[in-house]
Parts: sequence; C-alpha cells; structure tokens
Amino acid sequence: MTTTEHHVEPSVEELFDDTIAADQRIEPRDWMPDAYRATLIRQIAQHAHSEIIGMQPEGNWILRAPSLRRKAILLAKVQDEAGHGLYLYAAAETLGVDRAELTEKLINGKQKYSSIFNYPALSYADIGVIGWLVDGAAICNQVPLCRCSYGPYARAMIRVCKEESFHQRQGYELLMTMMRGTEAQREMVQESTNRWWWPSLMMFGPPDGDSPNTQQSMAWGIKRHTNDELRQRFVDMTVPQAAALGVALPDPDLRWNPERGKHDYGEPDWTEFKAVITGGGPCNAQRIAHRRAAHDNGGWVREAASVYAEKQAARASGGGRATA
Repeated sequence: MTTTEHHVEPSVEELFDDTIAADQRIEPRDWMPDAYRATLIRQIAQHAHSEIIGMQPEGNWILRAPSLRRKAILLAKVQDEAGHGLYLYAAAETLGVDRAELTEKLINGKQKYSSIFNYPALSYADIGVIGWLVDGAAICNQVPLCRCSYGPYARAMIRVCKEESFHQRQGYELLMTMMRGTEAQREMVQESTNRWWWPSLMMFGPPDGDSPNTQQSMAWGIKRHTNDELRQRFVDMTVPQAAALGVALPDPDLRWNPERGKHDYGEPDWTEFKAVITGGGPCNAQRIAHRRAAHDNGGWVREAASVYAEKQAARASGGGRATA
C-alpha cells in the first residue's frame, strides 16, 4: 500500500510568523495582521509628527542666532528635521494611509507627537542642550529601529539616524564652546540642562510596567528594547559627556552602581508626563496652533500641485506631450 504525500502551503499567518521569527523584513505587499499594521501606522505617524513639530522650538531661534555660522548650522538642522518627517510620512503611506489624513489627525488632536516638543526653548543654550540631550535620547531610541521588522521604516531610519548623530555632535560642540566662554554663558548652559534633563528621560515613554504596547511591539520585531532599557542606555551614555562638559545633571540620586555596572538615577515625574501628553504641557496649544496655521496657509500650494499633476496625467493619457 502506498501513500501519497500532499504538500500543504503555509498560511499567510504562518508566513508572517516565520518571517518575524527569522528576523527578516516584512514588506508593503506582504500579508500582515491588522494589529501589526495599525501599530506601525501609529508609531511611524507619531515619529513623523514629532519631526515636523520639533522644527518649531529651534526654528524660533534661527534669526536670533549669534553669528552667520550659527544661523547656517541651525537652519541646516531644521531643514534636516523636515526631511525626516517626509521620509517617515512616505514610510507610513506604504501601509495604505494617506499623509493628508495623518496631518488632519495631528492638528485635530487624534494623533500625538513626542512629549519633549511641548517644552519651550527659552535661551540660546537650549539649542545646544536640545542637540545634546534630546537628539541624544532620539539616537538611543531610533538606532534599534534600523533593524525594525518593517522594511520601509527600517530603511528610512538609517539616514535619519546618521543625521541625528550629526545633530547631537553639533549641539555638544555648541555647549563646549559656551562652557569655555563667560561665567554667564556657563550658567546659561547649566540652567538649560536643568530644564531639559527630566523631559529628555521621559522621551522613552512610561516605565515598562505602564507601557501597554511594548511587549507586543517587541514580539513583532518593531521594537528591540524596552523603554526602561533604552532610558538606562541614555543615562549611562550621557553621564560621562556631562562630566566632560563640566555640567551637573540635576538628579541627586544619580550615581554609579558597581554591582549593576550601570548608573542608578531618580524617577521622572510621571504625573507631569501624563499631563503633557494629554495636552497640558507648556506649549501644547501653541505647537498645534502653529502647525494648523502652516497647514492652512499652504493650502494654495497643495491645490496648485494637485491641478498640475492632474493636467500632466491627462496629457499623458491622451497621448499629448507633457510640458514642465
């Protein structure tokens, strides 16, 4: 008696699970669970919104920078942030969502951006501290995303991280210059560090026990490390940099723990964090109002581009020769 073996094709769910287990990439045309798609759209959109909103506190200092060189550096950085937002919106669009829809959700309060950008840049030293601490925290958070399981997001992050690393060095160089200057400049740097330290720690999100999405995102290979792991990495990276600058980090509990081989540090004010992400930060209303105004003022540009694209398409489909 003979038996005939039947080859059974794996289901789309099995193919997805096998791809994740093999640490390979999911691409836009691949099948993916609805929850995986929704998680990516939420995360990538929040990331893109953060890059665009993040232009505001620094852009406000371009005309007030102390020299032509500093103006050019800051202008280049703000332009980079705009580019990062465009890369990320493009990555989100591969998941079937339109960037116009994402923008509407942002300005209507249905999607969020990083809590850090709801704090004001009060002095020029803030430009350096934002580069050092905020971009430094972003690097810790984003470098692992270069290995994200979703291909378009991972590939976009490679260039973003290279540019963010340069921004961090720019900020640090500015602070080093100021710390070599007058006593007033050194005090300005210390005051700015005092204001930005705790919000920078909050950038990684709530503690692992209060983070509802972390475990599933890690199981899918979207995230590679927990919030607390990334926060610890940032602290350990930043302490020697602060010592080299001659700046004190405003945490009385900050000390080296030889048993853990890591730094112990104090607990951020999570009540403040929750207030900021729910609209109660110092600049929440200002940031969204500014973004809404920019969107409304740019309406005629989007309309003109749309009409031009329609005419070009009509000429192409009609066999006519499109002109620039």
